[in-house]
Amino acid sequence: MGGEDTAIFAPAVWFREGRGPRYAQLYRHIVSAIQSGELAPDSQLPPERDLAEIAEVSRVTVRKAVAQLVDEGLVDQRRGAGSFVRGQGPKLEQSLSSLISFTENMLARGRASSSEVLSRGLFPPTPDESMTLGLRTIDRVSRLERLRSADGVPMALEMSSLPEDILPDPEVVGTSLYQYLRGEGRAPTRAIQRVGAINLSAREAQLLAMPVGAAVLRIDRTAYLPSGRPIEFTKGIYRSDLYDFIAELRLGD
Repeated sequence: MGGEDTAIFAPAVWFREGRGPRYAQLYRHIVSAIQSGELAPDSQLPPERDLAEIAEVSRVTVRKAVAQLVDEGLVDQRRGAGSFVRGQGPKLEQSLSSLISFTENMLARGRASSSEVLSRGLFPPTPDESMTLGLRTIDRVSRLERLRSADGVPMALEMSSLPEDILPDPEVVGTSLYQYLRGEGRAPTRAIQRVGAINLSAREAQLLAMPVGAAVLRIDRTAYLPSGRPIEFTKGIYRSDLYDFIAELRLGD
């Protein structure tokens, strides 16, 4: 890699005080560079000694970061040749037939999930919300828009709408909406999901660290209480380079 290429490993680019161990920050930075295309498939990482010098860290730190990249399937180590970007690692699989939250899905895979709340509050329902949730124009909905990440990598955007009596105060929701609903005895037990494809707007692309116009998965979910009442309407945008949604089909009687 040339001087301009190696500049992406300079500490000013990736290291921030208080954001965790250096090896973990370096790992996350390289993951982001791979996913954004800044580090192209089959490109070679600098040798361990050179990368340690460029990043101003110890060789042990570089070794730990690269080992995690290898474990995640993002980098190949070729004997006698060095470390090479494999491209996108194995995609995360999520069943379309299981009602599981993003947080629970990441936890089951040993990934650290996080949520950044982009907006939330109580609002008059839109026509779509009124129709889907069975609301009147005088009712209000709680809206919660979140950027969902795993191990610091942006994965999805979710906009959830719930009737006010189900979620009176959206400020109380932490990382997991479903965890809160279970605690209140209001968790849904079934859902209908519709899957499609869209192209990212400029705002969406910036949040997900992807190119404008990139194709992603769009999933609309309506979730129901055991009584059959719809209590959640979520519009989600998921990175198609990182996600596979799986549906199991069975032969009918």
